[in-house]
Amino acid sequence: MFKTAPTVVLPAVEDRPVIGTYSTAEQAKKAVGFLAENGFPVERSGIVGHDLRLVETVMGRATAGRAAAAGAATGLWLGLIIGLLMPLFAGSTGSTGAFVLGGLAYGALFGAAFALVTYLANKGPGFISQQAVVADRYDVVADAAVADDARNLLIKHNWRS
Repeated sequence: MFKTAPTVVLPAVEDRPVIGTYSTAEQAKKAVGFLAENGFPVERSGIVGHDLRLVETVMGRATAGRAAAAGAATGLWLGLIIGLLMPLFAGSTGSTGAFVLGGLAYGALFGAAFALVTYLANKGPGFISQQAVVADRYDVVADAAVADDARNLLIKHNWRS
């Protein structure tokens, strides 16, 4: 009755030779993009980050006003969606514009209120931050059977470091 998805077996990282090493993820992605543009079967390649670390960038102080504003912005989107869907179920009563404006207003109000209550209840660290995992270097690897072709493409076009 139920079909199972086919299992995809990925080659071990150790079995794939390095065809290029880059200092940023963006450079490694550009190298793979370059290979793709030149007809290389990129499904046979990969990017491996080494020496990973967590970097947390502090964006600013967490305040009640900031929490309420973020909640209102989220509520606006939800209110817009509800306001656009309401005319489908309301029949001929009311105008679409009124439903949308009402949805926006109630969405912003309830979103701000919910975010403010959550902020006051949690008493977090007092700041807003964004986390990212970064690596010291990024290796572009490829299956052994096509590694030389990929390496030659990158060398030929000065993409290899």
